[in-house]
Amino acid sequence: MKVTRKDPPRMFAVAEGRELRDCGTVALEPGEQVTFVLPSGAEYDVARTRWGFYATPSLNARLAGQGLRGTLVRNAQGKYYVMLVERGSEDAFAEDLRSQGSRLVSWLDDEASLAALDHGP
Repeated sequence: MKVTRKDPPRMFAVAEGRELRDCGTVALEPGEQVTFVLPSGAEYDVARTRWGFYATPSLNARLAGQGLRGTLVRNAQGKYYVMLVERGSEDAFAEDLRSQGSRLVSWLDDEASLAALDHGP
């Protein structure tokens, strides 16, 4: 794993009144994983493979067990995003979606929601 820190971070706007700080990059080799941790103790893993990345742990098992809820969101420009919502923060998430003109397409953390999306190739 190679970590490159950006000091100072690159600042950029992501929405009206919102900025992000790009603090660095992490380069993983196949078979390596990094874990991001929230103050609540919830964890989010990204694992590198020979074909790309596992972008999340299992949506309806490990991720849900860590207190994170996977979602599929469509923004006002028609772009789709997978977002992770910390359990208990659903109201703040819904408020952010409304303020950005985005909408929740589906929760991705329970069997019924996932089965509804599972139509195969």
